Parts: sequence; structure tokens; C-alpha cells
Amino acid sequence: MPRLLLGPLLRHVGEHDASIWVEADTPCTVEVLGHREHTWTVAGHHYALVGVEGLEAGSTTPYDVTLDGEVVWPPADSAYPPSRIRALDPGRPLRVVFGSCRYARPDAVVGNSKFDADALDAYSSRMQRLPDERWPDALVLLGDQVYADETTDETKRRIRAKRDITIPPKDQVADYEEYTWLYQESWSDPDIRWLLSTIPSSMIFDDHDVRDDWNTSAEWRREMQATSWWEERIIGALSSYWVYQHLGNLGPEGLADDALYQKVRAYDGDAEPLLREFAAAADREADGRKGAQWSYRRDLSCARLLVIDSRCGRMLETGERSMVSEAEFRWIEEQVAGDYDHLLVGTSLPWLLPRALHDIEAWNERLADGSRGPRMARLAERFRRAADLEHWAAFRKSFDRLAELFACVGRGEHAGSEGEPPATVCVLSGDVHHAYASRARYPADDGKPAIRSKIYQLTCSPVHNYVPLAMKVAFRVSWSRGAEKATKFLLQRVSRLPWQPLTWERMAGPCYGNGVATLQLDGRTASLTIEKAGRDASGEPILTPVVTLQLN
Repeated sequence: MPRLLLGPLLRHVGEHDASIWVEADTPCTVEVLGHREHTWTVAGHHYALVGVEGLEAGSTTPYDVTLDGEVVWPPADSAYPPSRIRALDPGRPLRVVFGSCRYARPDAVVGNSKFDADALDAYSSRMQRLPDERWPDALVLLGDQVYADETTDETKRRIRAKRDITIPPKDQVADYEEYTWLYQESWSDPDIRWLLSTIPSSMIFDDHDVRDDWNTSAEWRREMQATSWWEERIIGALSSYWVYQHLGNLGPEGLADDALYQKVRAYDGDAEPLLREFAAAADREADGRKGAQWSYRRDLSCARLLVIDSRCGRMLETGERSMVSEAEFRWIEEQVAGDYDHLLVGTSLPWLLPRALHDIEAWNERLADGSRGPRMARLAERFRRAADLEHWAAFRKSFDRLAELFACVGRGEHAGSEGEPPATVCVLSGDVHHAYASRARYPADDGKPAIRSKIYQLTCSPVHNYVPLAMKVAFRVSWSRGAEKATKFLLQRVSRLPWQPLTWERMAGPCYGNGVATLQLDGRTASLTIEKAGRDASGEPILTPVVTLQLN
């Protein structure tokens, strides 16, 4: 009898359709609510993404999963509520939960005092006690779903049993098979497994899904490509990301248009060679673009979710630094057209940082590009990599273009037939291991209509990790007005700071510790809650609100 190794993960959910992802231990037929899909195989692992159609808008439908006709989910002894598909309903408020940076699972760090409770575990525990009408409609995971470069003791043990760890990449993940261990470790946590079977999830990678500082600069890429192990790492990383994370981001139309998915589904045998060829091409730059697009769009009733890849899609090797290629940026600009009440832009790296840090990154990019000569450029490159200066601020042309896009959206230039701009533009991010909310403000432009949308940077991380004391101090200082003024004064003495097209002010934070954020959208109103994870008197994980903001 086939066994369910991982999943089910509820991924896309619309008003009338949904998709459920599973991994089984052998080829089989997977069935959910009368819809069947035969597994396909990659590197000896067997997967299926089952599409469910015919749902009623706003309905709640319990489901089970069968493999070759035998029920494998929920387990017979499950104490959890039934897994359910809650179809979107345009008439009800929308709850979107988001966060980033989840290291393994709680039992992988038992006894490590640096780690507090897992915020997603705490969220799962709370959900189990709530009626389903109070469940969120979407979970957006904004990077570092797995840590390929910081493996747990259990994963290190498995690696040692497989190969010689005195040879690079030592006890880091080396290939596709070892990536499957990371997902198995993280997503088999019982509370997380139930949670992911019940909340529709959208995902995007960040650096630790591959390696710290992934694609920081062209020099970084050249150093990695010169190693004996990088090629196999990046092939394993992007192949596994496509299987475990990316496919579920796509709705029915996206899957139908995905030529690779259709080939893999129909492939007679193990499709690993197809994935290896695809992953190698996805990492390369050719003809001014990358070989794959990981950015995607989802429509969630009153909101449009546009998730931007700010890691793999970077253009670095031609000397024109950009977060994504020109073709992909044009695609992003096309996706904001239409009528919706809120634009949610997911990008793992914050668009708006503390202003002092933003100025340092923009200043560093100028120096690294040679504005003060080759010697200063080399020093700036070292500083860039040592201090992780790689956010949108360090890709100045991309930062400005995104800023202009948001301004155009806010003026209604991309509005549909109703001609009304969205009430809010909310950039959702993670990465920086603290939570905060900032509001962007643009100078008045007498030649253009006023910006009517309120534009925010909303950042929440980590879900399950820790923040070193030095990082806490650095971020707390960098948020201060004094640090902003002092930084500007000092940097101007070395090289002229780039002009900024907007200003921004911090509304909440910085908040430290594991946590999640919830964006509640009701018509054209929006509010934000940031919650911190902890434990109650009995040791159970709980969430406590630390920020509540009305956004409009």
C-alpha cells in the first residue's frame, strides 16, 4: 500500500477551484474530492498536484486524500480538526498571514536557548480551537522555508552517513536528495503539517534556501561557480524549489501554460534529467534575461497578490545590476493593471529599510561600481558581502523603478474600467529578523494627479529563528533619526549619496523575536496585526499581539 510521505499541502485556492500537493513513497493514483492525478517522479521521489474544481464560492469543504483508493489523510488516529478547503468569497473580509525565515522545526533545536517558540506552530495551535470562519484565507511565506547552509544536527548525521563531510560543501546540503530531507524535516512537524493542509499557501525563496548572500554580486557568483560543488547545489536547489514550492504557487491557467510541468506529468520514467536541464538554465543569464521566471500573481477576492523574485532573477553579470531582467520587470508592470481594492506585493527582501541602512546600501553600490576608483570598489565589495548589503536599496535602478510603479498605481494610472486606484499598496517582506511597518510619502508633483493610495512597507521575520544581540542593536540604532542624519553626513564626505524619490516614516517596530503578521482587508479598509510567539505557563506555544495598526 502506498504511504503519504509529505503533505497534503493546500496551495492555490480560488472561488471555485483549489490544488493539493502530496509526496508519496511509490507511484500511485492520488484522489481528492473525486479528482484524480497520477504521481510523477523526480530523482526517485513521487509527487502529485491534484486540481479540484466545481467548488462553490465561499463554501467550506472537508477533504481526505486517498492513494490507490486507500485513505491516507487524515490519519485514522488524528486529533486535529478535518482539513478543509475554504473557497474564496468576494463578499467576506480577507485575512492574509505572512512571515519568513523558519528554521527546521521546534524539536530540532530542543535545549538551544537562542530559539523561542515557533510562531507557525503557535498559529496552528490557535487555529485548531477556532471556528473555520475565523481562519485566514492565505498564508504567504516570504523566504527561507529551508536552510541549506545551516543544517540541523539530524540532517548533519544523515549527510555524514551519505558522504565525506571533510570535502566541501561539508555539512551543508549538496544535491536534490539532501534538499528533500530539509522539506521532510520541516513540513512533517505535526502542527505545521495540519496547518499547511488547511491554509492556502504562497511561497518564494530567499538566500538560505540556497546559500547565505545568494547572488549578492557578480563577484560572488564567479567565486561560487569556481568551486567544485556549486553546480550540483544550485541544480538541487532550483529543482527542489520548483517541485516543493513553485508549482503550488500557480493556478490552473499557470499550470496549463507551464511547458515543463506538462512534460514532467507525461514523462515515462524519472524526470530528473528534465529538471536538471531546467535548473541549470534558470540560474544562467542569457540575452539579457534569466532562464526562468519565479515571480507570479494571485487574485484574492478584493486583493491582488504579486510576488516578486528578488534572488534568482537578479541580473549581475552584464554590469547592469537589476533585481530582475527587463522582460520580467515589464511583466511585473503589466500585472498591476485592473480593478482591485488592495495591491499586495510580496518580496523576500524589504523595499524600504531603516533610512540609515538604506543610505549605506545605496552609497556602497556606487562605490562598488567604481565611482571612486578600483581600489575603493574592491573595499566596497568586501563590505557589501560582509554586511549583507544586498536589498532593494543596493539595486538602485530597481528600487527607483518599483517606487515609480507604486506611484503610478496610487494615481490610478493602471486602474481598470472603474478608474479607482487601490486603497493601499502593501509591500510584504521578511529577511531582516525583525518586524516593522513604514509608510512611504512622495513629494507633490504639480504635473501629475495626486497619489491616492496609501503605500506601506510591512515586514515580519523570523517565524522560527533567533536574532543575535549585535543585529538587534544595529537595527534599533539604524531606525533612529540621529543615525539617519549622522550616516548621511559621514557618507557624503566619501561619495555623493543618490537622490531619493520618496521619504518614509516608521509607524511601528522594530519588534524582535519569532512572530507572524496578519493583514485584514475588508472592502477598502486595511489593518495590520503583528504577533510575537512565546509560551504559556504549561509550555504551549502562544501568540501575543505587539502591534495593531489601522492602515486606512
